[in-house]
Amino acid sequence: MKISKIIAAAFGVGLGIGAGFIAAPLISGDSVYEQVKKFNDVLNRTARNYVDEVDSKKLTEAAIKGMLNELDPHSSYISAESMEKVQENFQGSFDGIGVEFQIVQDTITIVTPISGGPSEALGIRAGDKIVTVDGQKVVGISEEEVPKRLKGPKGTKVSLQIKRSGEKKLLAFDIIRDKIPIHTVDAAYIVKNTDIGLITVNRFAATTHDEFLQAARTLRSKGMKKMILDLRGNPGGYLDQAIQLADEFVSDGKKVVYTVARREGDNEEFFATSQGEFEKIPLIILINEGSASASEIVSGAIQDLDRGLIVGETSFGKGLVQQQYPLGDGSAFRLTISRYYTPSGRLIQRPYADKEKYYALEGREEGTEGNNIAHSAEKTDAKERPEYKTDAGRTVFGGGGITPDFIVKQDTITPLLRAIRAKNIFWEYVNGFLDGKGKSIRIGYENKFEDFEKSFIVDKNIADDFKALAISKGVEWNDRDYEIDRAYCQTMIKAYMARSLFGTQAFFPIALTEDKQIQKAITLFPEALKIARLK
Repeated sequence: MKISKIIAAAFGVGLGIGAGFIAAPLISGDSVYEQVKKFNDVLNRTARNYVDEVDSKKLTEAAIKGMLNELDPHSSYISAESMEKVQENFQGSFDGIGVEFQIVQDTITIVTPISGGPSEALGIRAGDKIVTVDGQKVVGISEEEVPKRLKGPKGTKVSLQIKRSGEKKLLAFDIIRDKIPIHTVDAAYIVKNTDIGLITVNRFAATTHDEFLQAARTLRSKGMKKMILDLRGNPGGYLDQAIQLADEFVSDGKKVVYTVARREGDNEEFFATSQGEFEKIPLIILINEGSASASEIVSGAIQDLDRGLIVGETSFGKGLVQQQYPLGDGSAFRLTISRYYTPSGRLIQRPYADKEKYYALEGREEGTEGNNIAHSAEKTDAKERPEYKTDAGRTVFGGGGITPDFIVKQDTITPLLRAIRAKNIFWEYVNGFLDGKGKSIRIGYENKFEDFEKSFIVDKNIADDFKALAISKGVEWNDRDYEIDRAYCQTMIKAYMARSLFGTQAFFPIALTEDKQIQKAITLFPEALKIARLK
């Protein structure tokens, strides 16, 4: 892999980080020294003479934030308190007990133990409720406080008392904390009754390429002949991971992406190698408005090189590269150091002079739903956007994100479904059901996911109980909306049950059967084959 000195530059919208080289400062015509002296004078005089005591650290942080806010939307300050979470998300692990949790009725409730973690090894399971941590009651604790109680250095012990349905007494567990992986591949499975493998990547962290390869190789061994790569909602992350992922599909010597900095000597080009394992597999990539930066690197390269079909909705439109610089107190700041361009020469960055409009996603060309392989759906709205050509001569546009080759818009959400989601009714219902009326389901389907997927049905009794819970939680029930959403609601109840019974990976094969974009993508492989000129 031809990775150069900005290997760890960051591309994430929200938490994407960068580490590695420290770029040489670029000194403008203004005297930086004079401006630093000016700020120093103001801070010193304020600290000495302001009518009240001042927090100089707070003032300095506010000044840094204000300075970076004068730049683009993605140059930002990260407090020391926030850095731990940032590092966890993108280094791929943390030290803790290894559970996913939610607060349900003021109680820490286990959604699922993380595979391979110490909690799973001790037999902690979905639906367990944590009552005490190290002898202190935690009922009523805030969600933000939970990690402070459960996380800790690897090798340290934490004692829990857990309430489990069917057990009269609290169960005691002494857990030795360990290194817990944070996975970036959410799902990897063969779509039922097909040879299509679906892999969902939620961000580009340090482990993403390795996770993807492991998942893809496993699916290939199970008969995968085609692939859907789901990058919807993926905000980005490490540049090197995006390049390595794209390289798995792109043939040797093809340009994947290049960057242009303020100084010509800092410009970079990145090319695919001969190491790609999936260069001949028919490929569809799913994107939407939440797909940004590194996700746009991958989808932009695949589109420009006519390597596969891009399906879904127009991406976020972020073409700026950030470098992260540490500060002495554990904080850091990210600074935009260059712009990136897709192989055809496209800069897909949207205008950001008005940041409010920028974050409201203005400037993205939605296009008309349907076939957009010739990108004619954009031409009405894209008169002022520059045109570029893919390897096969198709027209694509810069300046407004990646618009798919086949536009598929998600269905409009009804007010009822929005309220059900907002109040987390699916999870709360399933959690209570499996601890009550559904105990026999937990026992009957233990370690039998395929049987559950094939035979379990959300019947009228379950649907009625679900409705009753929703109403009791303040959801304004509307029968007309429910008729629209009936299939979706029943599918999600079953999917949440699968997650509780079999773990997070079991959620997706069921939930995504009601996903309009995935279901359409499954039918589009003939077009993907044509674009990639694969037999």
